[in-house]
Amino acid sequence: MSPLVETVLFVFGLVALGYLAGASGYLRIETGDALSEFAIGVALPLLLFRTMIGADFHGSAPWLLWATYFIAVTVAWTAGHLVTTRMFGRDGQAGVVGGVSSAFSNLVLLGIPFMLGVFGQEGFEILSLIVSVHLPTMMMASIILFEIFGPRRSEPMHPIVIIRDFLRKILTNPLIVGIVAGLAWRATGVPLPGLATRFVDALANIAGPVALFAMGLGLKKFGISGNIKPALALSVLKLMLMPAVALLFAWLFGLPPLSAKVAVAAASLPSGVNSYLIATQFGTGQALASNQMTIATACAVVTTAFWLTIATMVFG
Repeated sequence: MSPLVETVLFVFGLVALGYLAGASGYLRIETGDALSEFAIGVALPLLLFRTMIGADFHGSAPWLLWATYFIAVTVAWTAGHLVTTRMFGRDGQAGVVGGVSSAFSNLVLLGIPFMLGVFGQEGFEILSLIVSVHLPTMMMASIILFEIFGPRRSEPMHPIVIIRDFLRKILTNPLIVGIVAGLAWRATGVPLPGLATRFVDALANIAGPVALFAMGLGLKKFGISGNIKPALALSVLKLMLMPAVALLFAWLFGLPPLSAKVAVAAASLPSGVNSYLIATQFGTGQALASNQMTIATACAVVTTAFWLTIATMVFG
């Protein structure tokens, strides 16, 4: 078994163990919520904090990296919206859910431990460049589309209120706080004290396994219930169209090999819980988002390994 395939199976195997723990009744489904809160609120921010302090981003071409990834996001989001509204006849709000489901990769709970396992610390540092702008960009896009397609209010929200709410969500997000705090500490040039390093390392080192196990428990909670055909169609867009576009533009832009492979791998990851949260906010498409997330995650065991193999062949 090749190291790449073994790593993919190991990462998704931890997700499967979490799912089985919930499905068998060994752990309560609510345990997944608690583990996710710990991973997102404590362990992953500290992992990002540690990475920002010691990362070497030289040669990672951030502008071209961002352009590659977000062109793929735009194409997949547009396709998902059109497939949901034109092919399956859903309304504009469900179309937004379809677009998010087709384009919002699970870069945190799945992506961070995945990149560490496949590409090591250097690959994770490149992923951190995407994560640092991914959440703000996708949240702003979702907010704008919610205002366009969401239920009409008697009095539209003032742009200042929208911007204020967006900044509040971003500045209080633990992942963004971890990134900004790490960059701020890095700017001081002061080494992290030994005791603080031990605390950070102890929690950061368990971030990946905990996040993956929690994700598996979460999938059991969401499950599959109806809307199978549109969920399958959106899963194809997420797992096949988006990484294909990322690979094309990584090649056209001449990204460095590792940056190109990270961009393609990130685009090939399945959707995360954000699509379900947006569907809940809209009050429509919850089953569609839940089914798509579950189906895409199951299929990604094969498709992600496929795109990693193709990217390795193309970029070396």
